[in-house]
Amino acid sequence: MNPLTHQKAEKLTTHTLIIGSGIAGLTTALKLADHHEVIVLAKAELFEGSTRYAQGGIAAVLAPFDSIESHIQDTLTAGAGLCDPTAVRLVAEQAKPAIEELIQLGVPFSKCQAEQCDYPFHLTQEGGHSHRRIIHAADHTGRSITETLTQAALDHPNIQVLEQHTTIDLILNEQKACIGAYVLDNATRQVKTIGAAQTVLATGGASKAYLYTSNPDTSTGDGIAMAWRAGCRVANMEFNQFHPTCLYHPKDRSFLISEAVRGEGGILKRPDGTPFMAEYDHRKELAPRDIVARAIDHQMKQHGLDHVLLDIRHKGEAFILKHFPTIYHRCLKVGIDITQQPIPVVPAAHYTCGGIVTDTHARTDISNLYAIGETAYTGLHGANRLASNSLVEGLVFGRIAAAEILQHFAKIPSPASLPVWDDSLVTQPYEKVTIAHDWDEIRRVMWDYVGIVRRDNRLQRALKRIKLAKAEIQEYYQNHTVEKDLLELRNLVTVSELMVRSAIKRKESRGLHYNLDHPTQYKKLKPTILEGKKNHE
Repeated sequence: MNPLTHQKAEKLTTHTLIIGSGIAGLTTALKLADHHEVIVLAKAELFEGSTRYAQGGIAAVLAPFDSIESHIQDTLTAGAGLCDPTAVRLVAEQAKPAIEELIQLGVPFSKCQAEQCDYPFHLTQEGGHSHRRIIHAADHTGRSITETLTQAALDHPNIQVLEQHTTIDLILNEQKACIGAYVLDNATRQVKTIGAAQTVLATGGASKAYLYTSNPDTSTGDGIAMAWRAGCRVANMEFNQFHPTCLYHPKDRSFLISEAVRGEGGILKRPDGTPFMAEYDHRKELAPRDIVARAIDHQMKQHGLDHVLLDIRHKGEAFILKHFPTIYHRCLKVGIDITQQPIPVVPAAHYTCGGIVTDTHARTDISNLYAIGETAYTGLHGANRLASNSLVEGLVFGRIAAAEILQHFAKIPSPASLPVWDDSLVTQPYEKVTIAHDWDEIRRVMWDYVGIVRRDNRLQRALKRIKLAKAEIQEYYQNHTVEKDLLELRNLVTVSELMVRSAIKRKESRGLHYNLDHPTQYKKLKPTILEGKKNHE
């Protein structure tokens, strides 16, 4: 960083700066905006992000046949002993009122169509859940939530939205408290200094560190990397969830085939049509995601396959079109009619279960800095996230962060006290081939060496290559003007290193971390925590 003086740089101030525009960030913004001014940063369009692509739904105890204790137990079981019971109970108990607020805002959840309904809205079941407790809007839940929250944010006079703005780094004062951030305007390439009494990181996960992912291009681990550089701890970065079923097709490689397809009876099969999940788990297709992903990975390696099949044809055309219209039309675009053909699928990096260490009030190690949603480690997910527990975590902790900020609100920092960005000693890059090459190399290294099944020697190889790339990227960063691709690459290599270091540190196999050299499990369970160091880059 070069936070000195540049006369042309722009200064802004706000009560609360929210970095990220998904379900967590917008929930926080809307809860705060009735009380004070908020700036929301989106590094692409406001509606772009992982929330938009969430198909399945939101897990919560809504019907009388279900119970909070059951949701808690299912979460703990999926988390393989590493969940924080306090965080799990907090989310399970606060899920229902959070969802009721979405209903009041107008999210068009699917209604129950049965003659007698236990709950007004249709509830589905997904892998790892013992009951039907997933409220959804057909198979486009995330899109419907995003559209509703986005419109509400745009309509609120106290919310200023800055689209196409990429955050560079957090700004700390002499007391090591966060007072805002340096932000790049992607369009003008001007760096702005935004001062804030409180800053909230809601930037999502880091699955773009892998070659194949269900996530949008925005998921480059920005918040985790920025918080790490500022001095925050991170935890459980070795637990990256691979969604078992992403569409395998050269024209649409990253399209997610919802967990709900298996929840509603979809069967995983080999290309010869024989099912295989019973060979791995008594729950078959309803086993937690880590088990299903490893089963598919094993089948592909054992039989030399580039994909397996997910078959929902037996449910009938009317059922499929009603429950999975988005998946049906997306597959049809590439020539696959899921009412007549099985869906070719492969696992892909999907969700970052670790992240910035926070407490149950969404507070990080740094004063006035909060982290929520996928970028945070709350302890909810443990070693493996239970299906549809992600959107509800963003909702619940978005509300918690807002309540905490309102309770402990501080004065806006004076614009005169804010440093601004200095780019007087750097030059424009002559070519971008270095960025493109390093981006591709890092993602291939992570896919080949730090994937679903791991070994010590592969992890060590990955660490060497990533450290070398990190040094090259940092040198490039220090000598050239910043741009969005460079900032994302810098963050990507940082979170990749954190993932590998965490994976090396865990000498067991648990949940999403499966190491053939350490197949047994620890008797004493604890999260993997890495300590951050200010200005260590």
